[in-house]
Amino acid sequence: MERTYNDAVAALNTLQTNSAVIDSIRKSGKSLNTQAIPEMIEWCRRAGYEPADFNQLKPIHVAGTKGKGSTSAFISSILAQYLPSLSQPNPLFHKIGLYTSPHLRFVRERIQINNEPLSESLFAKYFFEIWDRLEDTARAQGEPTDKTAKPSYFRFLTLMAFHTYVREGVDTAIIECGIGGEYDSTNIILSPTVTGITSLGIDHVQLLGDTIESIAWHKAGIMKTGAPAYTVPQPQAAETVLFQRAKEKSVDLSTVPEHPMLRSIKLGLEAPFQRSNASLAITLAAAYLRTLSNSPAIPTPSESTLPAEFIHGLERIHWPGRCEIRREKCIAWHIDSGHTLESIKLAALWFLSSCQQTTTTTTASPPSHRSPRILFFNQQQRDAPSLARALHSTLLSSTSDSSSSDDSSSSDSRSPQRTALSICNIDKTVGLYSAVNQSIVLFLYVVYCFIYYFAVNHSDNLRVVFFQVLQKNTKTEGYSPEVKTLS
Repeated sequence: MERTYNDAVAALNTLQTNSAVIDSIRKSGKSLNTQAIPEMIEWCRRAGYEPADFNQLKPIHVAGTKGKGSTSAFISSILAQYLPSLSQPNPLFHKIGLYTSPHLRFVRERIQINNEPLSESLFAKYFFEIWDRLEDTARAQGEPTDKTAKPSYFRFLTLMAFHTYVREGVDTAIIECGIGGEYDSTNIILSPTVTGITSLGIDHVQLLGDTIESIAWHKAGIMKTGAPAYTVPQPQAAETVLFQRAKEKSVDLSTVPEHPMLRSIKLGLEAPFQRSNASLAITLAAAYLRTLSNSPAIPTPSESTLPAEFIHGLERIHWPGRCEIRREKCIAWHIDSGHTLESIKLAALWFLSSCQQTTTTTTASPPSHRSPRILFFNQQQRDAPSLARALHSTLLSSTSDSSSSDDSSSSDSRSPQRTALSICNIDKTVGLYSAVNQSIVLFLYVVYCFIYYFAVNHSDNLRVVFFQVLQKNTKTEGYSPEVKTLS
């Protein structure tokens, strides 16, 4: 009997989840497992691979606290402009792999080829190829073939992604780290073509340490001798650690400033902070292209011009849930996956900037005709109250500054514009995109109605309404709402 995609998802969900792994490490009081890489290598061997087998993927490896997913997506979008098309009769590539996490709607999003999620049939095919290999190895060694014969959820998907890209013959694979770098499951890569480290901040402190130096040490683990490495401007303490580790590894590490052309390019991810991610992506994509024997003339990162393919890639990127605005008839949903204090503040500034841009076209309309704006954010088991307070504080201070500026520069007597800001926090991003049972559908509908009513009828007040959906049972997808209002 043929096994389907649904069968694969059901089997995958029996494995230990990443959150369960993190929780067990937190409760043990230990740091990330120093045996993680040897264990991952052993899983590779049980599936019939050696780490060196993945060198053929010519991987681009990306780590960081903030923006590593966006940077990876920017790289993939840039390189995709060199795929076969009417405007590209002499393509450099035929297949580009992109491995990211987590997923928003369905697990296939994590494993992409040419910026499209793996099809259901291919996902099932490659999933069960790895599943069966692991069971066959266990059986041959006289071991049980139950879930103990498989790695955890994230490790399995990482192994499956590498297997998929080998079988599909991708020309290159852009690999985003999961957590950290040094002990991350993706760090079985031996010979990346280039590595990149995005902006660093404090996150996953139980796993990576509670100092920026410790976090930088972990992230620097992806750097490999023989492959150039690039990073964005970092806090001084983090930068010192990165360059020290680069020296220890004999790696040429460079810091990438904002590219001068980005001020005149309309990025597919419009938030100002995305220019740092785009700049790093430009540099990583260019470094990779220069390794190809048939590569066209690629400008160095310091040059002010960019090829048309780079510009198109930066403009055409589509990365759901990151600086995304979804508009309905009378409401605008602002969606971003920020989950650290720094990310939340930047998301708040992006949200306000977007609101201000929209406001310039609607100030002549009566308040009842203006669309409420909603900022959705996902806290993923972080310190949600602290994130909400940081968000609230940033919104208040920024709107106050803007109002003061308007007052001082205006000669008329109009009052500063006031905006109703409704912030909705969902513990599982899947709740935003696909309701997995009726309780989530009902709850989100109630949230939607409340936010809409609040925004339309209380537009003269600045308040932050903070919804937190707490996961009660990962197997039954049960949730309970906790509503807090911050004023």
